[in-house]
Amino acid sequence: MKKLANHPSNAVWLLIVLQFLLGLGALAGGAALVMASDGSILQMPLSSLEHSPFPNYLIPGVILFILLGVYPLVVAYSLWQQPAWRWPEALNPIKDKHWSWVASLSVGVILVIWITVQVLLIRSIASLHVLYFIWGWVLILLTLNKSVRGYCSH
Repeated sequence: MKKLANHPSNAVWLLIVLQFLLGLGALAGGAALVMASDGSILQMPLSSLEHSPFPNYLIPGVILFILLGVYPLVVAYSLWQQPAWRWPEALNPIKDKHWSWVASLSVGVILVIWITVQVLLIRSIASLHVLYFIWGWVLILLTLNKSVRGYCSH
């Protein structure tokens, strides 16, 4: 499949950059939690998990690394290059859009859910929670932007 549009809009580029930065940050954070599941690298006390189902940060670290690290990086690449990968296209419920559009939307939803669940489990809100909650909604709204929808249309 050739690229769907030759000239991505500023909204498309902003979406790609935000997906990329989210992915890089979550790779680093997830890796730090996996390497030190006691939270020591990120200076996160285990006591924050007392109301969660997790005894340490290993499982949250793996989830963070994959869902908000690797996945947004794949989405950023896919928005940029729009590869004709068959397996994600087969899972795409919106056939008139490139699968990267649906994937981008899902990253925003995953981020909003991740932060909401995190706040509920640790029973505390920090400025980073607010930042990432807003970031998730920005990803959703940018993905729904008319120029992004047009760029990702078949």
